[in-house]
Amino acid sequence: MPGAGRWRIFSRQETRVIGWKSTCWRARRKKFGRVGGPTPLLGPGSLTTQDPTTTQDSSTTKGPLFTQQPPVTQGPPPFQNFSGYHIGVGRADCTGQVADIPLMGYAKSGQTAQGILTRLYSRAFVLAEPESSKRVVFVSIDIGMVSQRVRLEVLRRLQSKYGDLYTQENVVLSGTHTHSGPAGYFQYTIFVISSGGFSRRTFEFIVDGIVKSIDIAHSNMKPGKIFVNKGNVEGAQINRSPYSYLRNPPSERDRYSANTDKEMLVLKMLDLNGEELGMISWFAVHPVSMNNTNHLVNSDNVGYASYMFEQEKNQGQLPGQGPFVAAFASSNLGDVSPNILGPHCINTGESCNNFNSSCPIGGSDMCMASGPGEDMFDSTRIIGGIIYQKAKELYAAASQEILGPLSAAHQWVNMTDVTVQFNSTHTAKTCKPALGYSFAAGTIDGVGGLNFTQGAIEGDPFWDSIRDQLLGEPSNETKDCHEPKPILLSTGEMSTPHPWHPEIVDVQIITLGSLAVAAIPGELTTMSGRRLREAIQNEFETNGMQNMSVVISGLCNVYTHYIATYEEYQVQRYEAASTIYGPHTLSAYIQLFRGLARAIATGEIAEVMFVGANPKNSAENLTDHTFLTVEKYENTSATWQTVHNDASWDTRFYWHKGSSGQSNVTIEWHIANTTVSGLYRIRYFGHNREQNLGQPAVILAFQGASAPFWVVGP
Repeated sequence: MPGAGRWRIFSRQETRVIGWKSTCWRARRKKFGRVGGPTPLLGPGSLTTQDPTTTQDSSTTKGPLFTQQPPVTQGPPPFQNFSGYHIGVGRADCTGQVADIPLMGYAKSGQTAQGILTRLYSRAFVLAEPESSKRVVFVSIDIGMVSQRVRLEVLRRLQSKYGDLYTQENVVLSGTHTHSGPAGYFQYTIFVISSGGFSRRTFEFIVDGIVKSIDIAHSNMKPGKIFVNKGNVEGAQINRSPYSYLRNPPSERDRYSANTDKEMLVLKMLDLNGEELGMISWFAVHPVSMNNTNHLVNSDNVGYASYMFEQEKNQGQLPGQGPFVAAFASSNLGDVSPNILGPHCINTGESCNNFNSSCPIGGSDMCMASGPGEDMFDSTRIIGGIIYQKAKELYAAASQEILGPLSAAHQWVNMTDVTVQFNSTHTAKTCKPALGYSFAAGTIDGVGGLNFTQGAIEGDPFWDSIRDQLLGEPSNETKDCHEPKPILLSTGEMSTPHPWHPEIVDVQIITLGSLAVAAIPGELTTMSGRRLREAIQNEFETNGMQNMSVVISGLCNVYTHYIATYEEYQVQRYEAASTIYGPHTLSAYIQLFRGLARAIATGEIAEVMFVGANPKNSAENLTDHTFLTVEKYENTSATWQTVHNDASWDTRFYWHKGSSGQSNVTIEWHIANTTVSGLYRIRYFGHNREQNLGQPAVILAFQGASAPFWVVGP
């Protein structure tokens, strides 16, 4: 770890500027830094309301106009001279309408809300260091998954209330993944279609609930301590794609005793007087005990666990009331089912635990898993009760205190264009989003309904013909990239009426002392989660942070379906067919999250990556040319002032030659101890060579800029 008084990285984000991609790092001082989000191009103290894929023009160095911001509400002053954290917990209703709205999760036509079993809640936890305003926020929400649209609106509202206290860097939003909550809060077409359209009412209820829960947590912060405990949960899960799991290397599988992750991690939060404040549990299980015949809004098995825990701690209070907050958050649940009796043919009763999850009579539509109860209500109660009892046991015995600084790292990434560097000679790339045939088959927890079959590695001429006529044929490039997936929907090449899937995705890590929470924008399978956890752990260790524990938090910030291993991808069951960025998706995420871990563990470098052009194009076009500038925003003149260029000792400009005329540029700024605190950005200047057939080459100037970021000192 760098010593006190040296600058180190705190977060990373990506924006797209004038058609060029950039990433930027915000630095802080290890001991004296504060949490402050990177201020977008709207001006200091503001938060952009644009989708992160929106192109912005940064060609001028004139500072943007902005109005005076409302005063920042800092909440209670930090308590000092104790070893724990400043802790706030909050819970707010986010149920919304419970009739005439599709339920989000199974994408089953006709499965609409017709009543309520349990209410849905947002549960927020705000943690701050006692001697500074550095803080992190974790929110677990009883919804199917967090949409990018919800996250951006939540951040916008938080910014209007708290300034740069709560930002995209230090706020994690995680869905529990209940399949029995209202739909309609997405912006990407594939989800809008399955939701029956966009519902402004659902969207507002969810956003209001999330913001209110954070407001409550913010307002009741008090000094306290956090304790951690781990233990295995038995009898609550099975692997619903065991044939995919078996494709992983035997040597890797032999390291584990089961084909699911049984470990539960629990955080116990107390104030300094020993009063119980809250609890967070992470455990890998799908909240699908309530099946696709259900029409009652509810939070499923993990919601039942929260209900039981909160009822015990808030004696005499009605559900949803009382100060104690218990969240049962999602983890690497991609291939994990709570229906522990396994798959059976619902028409004959015989087992359909086979490679294709198909029945002799009726095919895959007849193959459904169930249990352990007499019906789905009983199963929800039993599975939820098992999870609750284990959490209660671990909570009561938690004695290992979490100590150390809070940190966060965040990055916007174009997931359709990540180059994975396996070694010095071998690379691979991610793909434009696409869904395979087995996506339409569904799973043993909820079949698709059109008799598609899991494990399909060939397309069907009938469905291909319908797709080509209605939506267009996938390009050869996309087909090749996704091999061996037979593409049913080439969503990355579909933009009518809006993009069908996200290209720009955010990845994030927050750390609480020796615990790292990896915020995953999708559903990792069991082995994918194990590989990612291990990679993050190793990266921390390599860079001087020993004995770090890593927990996977799923369904965070934006939804990108599933993340299967490369080996699982080859057999194309549902989880693999729903791995939308291709066979190297997991490897890309591992590379990205290792970068975030490295950013937290090491210092002093602000690194920016651009899609670039060959620097030789610039040699004869300007006599006084610089490839880069580091600029500081001056409030008095509302302008950006250059403080470094490519002649400065503290900057590095690296050009990386790619294939097919493509290249990347990395700019590093090694931040000196004498750097003045403030708002900075990094700009890139280059020249692109264009040549049309029969025409002379034309050299065109371009420029790109990172999103502004804070360098914060004492």
